[in-house]
Amino acid sequence: MKRVSIFVDVQNIYYTTRDQYQCHFDYNAFWAAATQGREVVNAFAYAIHRGSEKQIQFQNILRGIGFEVRLKPYIQRSDGSAKGDWDVGITLDVIECAAQSDVIVLASGDGDFAMLLDRAHEKYQVETEVYGVPALTASSLIHSAGKYVPIEGALLLR
Repeated sequence: MKRVSIFVDVQNIYYTTRDQYQCHFDYNAFWAAATQGREVVNAFAYAIHRGSEKQIQFQNILRGIGFEVRLKPYIQRSDGSAKGDWDVGITLDVIECAAQSDVIVLASGDGDFAMLLDRAHEKYQVETEVYGVPALTASSLIHSAGKYVPIEGALLLR
């Protein structure tokens, strides 16, 4: 049985599914697909914490599925812009977990992760899979993945 580590860029998945399909990502369907016939060694969902009751409920749902939820505070800058980025945290965790995994599954469309997948594959010979919304996933990330799974159909809550 292959060992899998799963990483979800929650903000990226939320906004890309909302913008493309006007609906939500089905985390249960994703978990079932990503873990089928595999032993889960790590599963992280990276989110921004605003403290709203709805958000806390969502985080608890993710925990119930099997994810360890990693949170960063929402930061509102004085110019009105916001900051909430997990790229470095995801990168560090993927590199740490790759040594104990056969498969790395990343749910994100962010092209910044293309080099990360290339490096994890080269250094640890780990298989890489990306789940992303087709129209909003960077082509560099799709090409870096050993397998690309489009977020559509059964992976959406309608």
